[in-house]
Amino acid sequence: MKYSPRSNGRKFIIPSFFFVIALCVLAFINEIRFDSLLSFGRCALSSVPINNGSSLSETPLSSSVNDEIRILIGILTLPDQYSRRNFLRLIYGTQDVPAGVKIDVKFVFCNLTKEDQKVLVALEIMRYDDIIILNCNENMNKGKTYTYFSSLSDIFNETDSQIPPYHYVMKADDDTYIRLESLVASLRPLPREDLYYGYVIPCPSMDPFVHYMSGMGYLVSWDIAVWLKDSEIPKKHLEGPEDKVFGDWIREGRRGKNRFNAKWSMYNFPEPPTKCTHELWPDTIAVHLLKNQEKWIRTLNYFNVTSNLKPSKLYHIP
Repeated sequence: MKYSPRSNGRKFIIPSFFFVIALCVLAFINEIRFDSLLSFGRCALSSVPINNGSSLSETPLSSSVNDEIRILIGILTLPDQYSRRNFLRLIYGTQDVPAGVKIDVKFVFCNLTKEDQKVLVALEIMRYDDIIILNCNENMNKGKTYTYFSSLSDIFNETDSQIPPYHYVMKADDDTYIRLESLVASLRPLPREDLYYGYVIPCPSMDPFVHYMSGMGYLVSWDIAVWLKDSEIPKKHLEGPEDKVFGDWIREGRRGKNRFNAKWSMYNFPEPPTKCTHELWPDTIAVHLLKNQEKWIRTLNYFNVTSNLKPSKLYHIP
């Protein structure tokens, strides 16, 4: 029998060709199945409610997966508190925030009344650009908080863009230590509209609808700040404890259907012990009533804020 290499080659090539085609078809079918399973998984996730222990009427999944968050923190203080502002610049300027997150910390007070303020505060603004001077007479419980929130849309909305300059705006005291990364983590799953967030008063309560959020630091979504400017409700009721009055506005205006009680990640410094205090612990967003340097240092030491200090021949800190 005569051997023909060409005929045997054809016999080998033809089955190989069909085998390759069969592999391609199988791979295509598996890819379709995988994509279907992936799409099913996305649908299942989008229908899962997020339960974080707070009362939220709506928690869109898009809020938790969108890395971009813009937050304005307004620290209400006094013009003459130069050393306190410089100290807080160290506190917040050395904190890291995740990629895609923008946090602006601004110091907020009313009109300047002294000649030295006009020079020293102007120098601060030239150096740091982190001060908001409201058109009001300095006060704590006679409308300063209203002036702050109601002025924001005029200050920061420079265009007709539908995208707000900030997703959230916060009012904080200058004796409150806010851990920015923890704040961001708590906000990621939350709605970006009609949100009222903070430490609920009275202290023993965990119900975010029971009364109002403590003045140590409360936060609202941008739309509530815009509403405060346009509504007549706050204009009729400006005087009184500013945090309680703010809660009254929210209740009377039927705002804040989405609420988040950050207790006990927000709390008063543990000493002296009260119903509002808590021991320092890792799951902390904010510590309030840091009235002296000793309390600040104890708090900062607990959270090991200098751990990222780089070694250098320029200094020796044991």
